[in-house]
Amino acid sequence: MRMDQVSPNSGSSRGRRRIGRGNATGQGTTAGKGYKGQKARTGGRVHPRFEGGQLPLIKRLPELRGFNNKWRVEYDVINIGDLSELEDGTEVTPENLRLAKIVRGAGPIKILGDGELSRKLTVKAHKFTAVAREKIEGAGGSVEELAWDHPRRSRMMGPNPRPKNKFKYPQAE
Repeated sequence: MRMDQVSPNSGSSRGRRRIGRGNATGQGTTAGKGYKGQKARTGGRVHPRFEGGQLPLIKRLPELRGFNNKWRVEYDVINIGDLSELEDGTEVTPENLRLAKIVRGAGPIKILGDGELSRKLTVKAHKFTAVAREKIEGAGGSVEELAWDHPRRSRMMGPNPRPKNKFKYPQAE
């Protein structure tokens, strides 16, 4: 037996229904779409949330409306107490924190002031709270704030493709 000889058992499958090919086929005249109306027309569909003209659910539930700020910056936060485990004189950078698995995310890093620090550290991060800055400098360490550019902003906010209109209206004297 070859693959081209294989077929389903007789009576186990039914042929495709040919809609709109005359009344003799059993699916003629309106072709199973009923009489007239929007859904009987070519391309006649309503979107999935359409409720027949009644006030849609999304408008009836105001707490579900709103917007998501695409420029929001989500910081990966670390407390000063987490840095107290590091050795004295260590330079703390975002790369080192990720390698040590103190920080798991890939976003910018913010240092918070919860906990105590008794070691002299050089901390480089994207943001610091005032308390964290005081505690690091109070322990004899130094703080360096790194610049961080939002990946979406750098991609979308390139040079302006539409230059401003250079036409000047004549001034009345």
